Formats: sequence, C-alpha cells, structure tokens
Amino acid sequence: MSKIIEGLKYSESHEWVKVEGNIAIIGVSDFAQAEMGDITYVDMPEADDTVEAGEEFGALESVKASSELICPVSGTVVEVNALLEDAPEKVNEDAYAAWIIKVEMSDPAQLDALMDAAAYKAQIGE
Repeated sequence: MSKIIEGLKYSESHEWVKVEGNIAIIGVSDFAQAEMGDITYVDMPEADDTVEAGEEFGALESVKASSELICPVSGTVVEVNALLEDAPEKVNEDAYAAWIIKVEMSDPAQLDALMDAAAYKAQIGE
C-alpha cells in the first residue's frame, strides 16, 4: 500500500505538488519510487530554468529503469534539491521528504488540473 499524503496535488505521471504561496514544491510519489526500485540517479534542471506543465524536466534512474519526470506546472525553477545529487536513495527512503525541484508558478490555475489524494489513490488502484 503506497503512502499518499492529503493536501498535496498529484499528476497522472506520479509527481506530487505541495503549494506554498506561489511556489510549487515537486517530487515523485511513494507509488512511483516503489515501482522503480532502487533509485541510482536523479537528473534535475538548473535553478533559473523555465519548465512547462506537461513537459519533461528531468528523470529518475534506477537499477530497473529510467523514467522521465513530467512537470505538473509551468514556471521558473527557484531551487533544486542538491542533496539528491549525492544521495538519490533519499527518494526511496521518503518520497515526500525528498522533493526534487521548487518552481515559481507562472500560472497557478494549472493546479486545478491535478488530482487530490483521493483521486490519485483511485488512479493507482489502492
């Protein structure tokens, strides 16, 4: 059973979003990290990069597979989680503590297209 946190938004591609003002903190769900297995590398954009909703912003690599990270919102990357460069396994240890990027949103209305915890739970069949 995957851990799903109430109050976060979720995308169909298994990213989660925590909203703090106009900043979207983005990571991958517990379900996604469990499906991938041991994560060995997190490919992330640079600070000040522009990201677009529905577009790739990086990737997770594991011993089993590589998976694109799809940005749930558009905006400018204000911070990346540098800790993951040396410790990508943090995503496996706690997918919700190991955020990947923080984005200053250009269109917060895009959050309306994301799922709440109950809808995400239904999508992954739990």
